[in-house]
Amino acid sequence: MVSQAKKLISRALGEASSRIKVSPEAADRLAEVATRSDARSLLKEGVVTVEPKRGNSRGRWRLLHEKKRNGRRRGQGKRRGPKSARMNERRQWINRVRNMRRFLNYLKHKGTIDSKTWRRLYLMVKGGYFESLSSLRAYMIQNHIIEGGR
Repeated sequence: MVSQAKKLISRALGEASSRIKVSPEAADRLAEVATRSDARSLLKEGVVTVEPKRGNSRGRWRLLHEKKRNGRRRGQGKRRGPKSARMNERRQWINRVRNMRRFLNYLKHKGTIDSKTWRRLYLMVKGGYFESLSSLRAYMIQNHIIEGGR
């Protein structure tokens, strides 16, 4: 009879029957429940209580993403897809070119290279002649535009 009453109460309150808890002292009063208003009155009296809803814990998710934020779990084994999927190729190109242009501007303002040499190298950078800043430096050292070393 208790389970039948619990079902009736759960329907009346619009809650799951597994969350309806009945105090053991008042178990005999459940037989009296016939209507929804009876169920609500038992809830008001405190004979019947409704447990709060339980959600899924975010703890594990939070820990994983905190580690990822701090640069962990980024090794070869975790990488999926091509390199371009992790960093856009166009964005890589933009970063590379900006870096080389910054270097050329630095050398020009420092007085290491004249504006004619700067223009020639600037256009070579724009044309994709150099793979990276290090290849630009190597070219400049090889052609005696700047001295070797740091």
